[in-house]
Amino acid sequence: MEAVPDVAAGLQELQAFRREQPAACTGPRTWWGGPLDVEGLALGSVQLAATALNALTGSSGRYSVAAGPTAASFDSLGHLLISDRKAQGFAPLSGFRATADGWIRLHANYPHHASRLMKALKATGPQDVDRTLGSMTSQEAEDIIVAHKGVAAAVRSRAEWKATPMFQAATEGSWVVVSRPAGLRESQRPSSWVPSNDPHRPLAGLRVLDLTRVIAGPAATRLLGALGADVLRIDPPALPELTDAFIDMGFDKRSAEVSLEDPDALAAVLRLARTADVIVTGYRNGGLDRFGLGSEALLAERPDAVVVALTAWGSTGPWSRRRGFDSLVQAASGIAHHYGQDHDGGWRPGALPVQALDHATGYGLAAAALALLAERLSTGSGGSAKLSLARTAEELFQLTPAPVSAPSIQPPRPEYFEVASPYGRLRHVGPPLMVDGKPLLYGKAPVRYGTSALGWQ
Repeated sequence: MEAVPDVAAGLQELQAFRREQPAACTGPRTWWGGPLDVEGLALGSVQLAATALNALTGSSGRYSVAAGPTAASFDSLGHLLISDRKAQGFAPLSGFRATADGWIRLHANYPHHASRLMKALKATGPQDVDRTLGSMTSQEAEDIIVAHKGVAAAVRSRAEWKATPMFQAATEGSWVVVSRPAGLRESQRPSSWVPSNDPHRPLAGLRVLDLTRVIAGPAATRLLGALGADVLRIDPPALPELTDAFIDMGFDKRSAEVSLEDPDALAAVLRLARTADVIVTGYRNGGLDRFGLGSEALLAERPDAVVVALTAWGSTGPWSRRRGFDSLVQAASGIAHHYGQDHDGGWRPGALPVQALDHATGYGLAAAALALLAERLSTGSGGSAKLSLARTAEELFQLTPAPVSAPSIQPPRPEYFEVASPYGRLRHVGPPLMVDGKPLLYGKAPVRYGTSALGWQ
């Protein structure tokens, strides 16, 4: 395979990771094609996780990366069949819409976001949405939708994005930003957890509290669950996850619904956080702080914990508290413009072949958690890591695409698996990692949403 891009900057600060050789990668180097090195981002992020896992388990070379499982995992929702039905992708109101001076990308998959979009545009149906947007500039539309707590982003060229203050914030620091507490308090005792001897379930007994939604965060915890961790995902009852998205990301984890506004429920979650080895968060920057679930508060309470956090736009800059999704970051950062094409009706923006910002960021989160756990084995101290979709987009733009030898290329043929679930029989693809040259497999099907006990197994 051609060289895989090195995206390890940030984790190199950790001695346990720095000592490990990059995990091996096999298979074709290109398969999607296009102007950006999406394959390099995919392989690089999964390689990062495999390398961190080798460092954690002390088994150099055991965990590796193959192109086929990586390509399939980055399109796991596209491959998923639920009782022979294809999983739902974007809702009808989501997608690119023309404005008076260009294009805007809407995200209305969640009912509450669709409702806010309609209210912002004073629309009663899709035709009203198109009509209203056609009378506004892209910036005006973005501003009014965001002001109504909706989610949208004007389609910007790369030059236009670089001219914004948000671009400056998105390019600061490494892709994975790691920080570690100065030391343990005298009363604190390091976790007794160590990796198991089972190469397929090395994380057995590891407690992971999953406070994430959509794709990136759940992809990270799905991988940790596949490696044997006890993953408990918590969602708010008022804003349930989309069913098909939950099924896709629900392998090897449990699911509970909890309102953090309820003092008793919040107290139970905080007790779980104090006994978790890893906490993964994926809400807007600062969104969990008022509940005592921000990275700094969690580490102050438990300096030997590992806390990894994902945001859409990062922790600094004018958009740091703005709602965001992979598709919107693509639109704002210049990716959609980069993939634009001329059609019969004129030029239209385009998109990456898969939700690569989400999935790559997810595997970056998993890699950070594994690397920090490896460091904890020798120091007894935990730490935190932060990633953002906007920073992942910048990482993608910095990669040099590998040469494409064939005029038409296709992703490697996926290997499908089937399993019974509460939602019917599922056809799915597996995780992207290889164990001693063979694919890692999921151990358990998704549970029924919100039905798990609020506690560890």
